[in-house]
Amino acid sequence: MEAIHISWIGALSGLLLAIIFILFKLSPTYSLILGAIAGAFIGGAGFSDSVSILISGTQSVMGTVVRIIAAGVFAGVMMESGAAETIAKVIVDKLGGTKAMLSLALATMIITAVGVFIPVAVLIVAPIALSVGNKMGYSKVALLVALSGGGKAGNIISPNPNTIAAAGGFNLDVNQVMLAGFVPAVFGVIVTVLLASRIKFKGTKVTDLEVAELEKANTTNLPSFSKALITPIIAIVLLMISPVGSILGVDFLANLKIDSLFILPFAAVVGSIALGKKKQILDYCSAGLDRMTPTILIIIGAGAIGGLITASNLPEKVVSLVEASGISGVFLAPIAGTLMAAATASTSTGVILASGSFSQAILNTGVAPLSAAVMTHAGATVIDHLPHGTYFHVTRNAMNISMKDRMTVVLYESIVGLTMTIVATILYGFIL
Repeated sequence: MEAIHISWIGALSGLLLAIIFILFKLSPTYSLILGAIAGAFIGGAGFSDSVSILISGTQSVMGTVVRIIAAGVFAGVMMESGAAETIAKVIVDKLGGTKAMLSLALATMIITAVGVFIPVAVLIVAPIALSVGNKMGYSKVALLVALSGGGKAGNIISPNPNTIAAAGGFNLDVNQVMLAGFVPAVFGVIVTVLLASRIKFKGTKVTDLEVAELEKANTTNLPSFSKALITPIIAIVLLMISPVGSILGVDFLANLKIDSLFILPFAAVVGSIALGKKKQILDYCSAGLDRMTPTILIIIGAGAIGGLITASNLPEKVVSLVEASGISGVFLAPIAGTLMAAATASTSTGVILASGSFSQAILNTGVAPLSAAVMTHAGATVIDHLPHGTYFHVTRNAMNISMKDRMTVVLYESIVGLTMTIVATILYGFIL
């Protein structure tokens, strides 16, 4: 079939229209699909070609969608069994007191890193954070900075949809992208703790009434810490077999590339049995799929508009602008991740658009696939938390924080994301 080509004006118009639709509270999936259709027409495509662009774009994300469906089993077990909450509570209990901000950031980082969505991770740790904040007199702004910053750090080293998308966009294994994001994530946590500690007494405090209501609502019977660790440990060990084998020079292990499509459900099933919840496995699967469904639908929409951008010369125009500015082509990866995530206010959707639409242009600058994936992935955390996305509002409600205070947190979140992006760019764009 002959390739379809449309103008960059159509692609840019479609993307802008999608953003406008999202701002007007239309479903992000419909917004992205409608933007893709409108952009195709504006770019010069007819009815038949517009359909072909949409089909081609959505087909390109099916590999990612299948892996995310598989990851839903893992996420369902971690969240519904109480394993994630147990891990968070133990971390905060062990490091609480004067190290409260570190413990909260680490708890959210680890919960996100083991495969829980970042908004859900914040929801899990938020009651603990409010209780700690009430005892220590810390502000809600500082507490949310700790949670969100830690979550962002965990998000770039987790088997979450955004990591799966970054790996798929550059034809890599998800474990490669997870491992490569570790150093930027460490810097992200450090900056998070420094920022949260600096402002911990500035802003609205947690009231005794809020804590009393949380304690009244908390009646969950949680598993033990040792049992809660089984599911994530199995997943991490299996995901790291191939990278560790490569580092150690053991060919058998290096070539044993087991996809996350198999690893995450296997770890979830074994973990359920270890938790004594084998009868609940089907319920966990259903719950996990329910949680993944909104993300899957958004990714399909992102695939549609990604097909529009790929069919246009917009990536070439962006490359030309980068070259004309005199800056290194290395910066195209983090810039693409940052802009696409800002446009959709979503890390996973931003990564899908950036890696799917700009991957070839990024690789043409001479950047290695792994470096490109890590820089794009990190870039997507800089301004993915804007008010036209769900994360902003979910985290605001979780902490019962005012709109003014939530907007204050946005600046600190961006500093954390920018730190990880700078570290990733220096490390993978210029050193390695």
